[in-house]
Amino acid sequence: MTLHPILLAVGILAQPAQPGVSGPEVVHVSNTFRFEVAAAVNRVAPLFGPEGERSWAGKDWNPEFLYPQPAKDVQGAVFQVRHGERMMVWVNTVFDLPNGRMQYVAFIDNVAVTTVDVRLTSEDAAHTAVDVTYTRTALQPAANDEVRALGESDRRKGPEWQKGVEAGLGLERR
Repeated sequence: MTLHPILLAVGILAQPAQPGVSGPEVVHVSNTFRFEVAAAVNRVAPLFGPEGERSWAGKDWNPEFLYPQPAKDVQGAVFQVRHGERMMVWVNTVFDLPNGRMQYVAFIDNVAVTTVDVRLTSEDAAHTAVDVTYTRTALQPAANDEVRALGESDRRKGPEWQKGVEAGLGLERR
């Protein structure tokens, strides 16, 4: 069996699958959170690109762009972010500012594949609802506990994201 070189490069296929043989089960978790921001969607949307996120995501969010050069928030962007000892490779699969939709796929070699889906909805001219869904899949059974823990953490991120986005917009919390 020939393995796809791109899938091997990102660690999706560690070994060829054998027809009719299933391996040990890996964890798959999905969590969604929602918050509202007191700003129009056209002000909020740019904050959900990797460059825009620098204004609110904290010191650990430091994307290193592989494409495009110079760095720019665009669909198809590929960048890396260090998470502790590991490097996470991100691909921006959807970047649709006018419709308030962003999606990313991220890989941590031998640990997990993560999809982050962001959907913005204009509640009125001055308020935007933000729905974020994290979906994580372990790449091997040894990563199951870590992926479960990441899922638990994802579930609680709404207030942190809201506070950060509001700060990035220069809004005071009431």
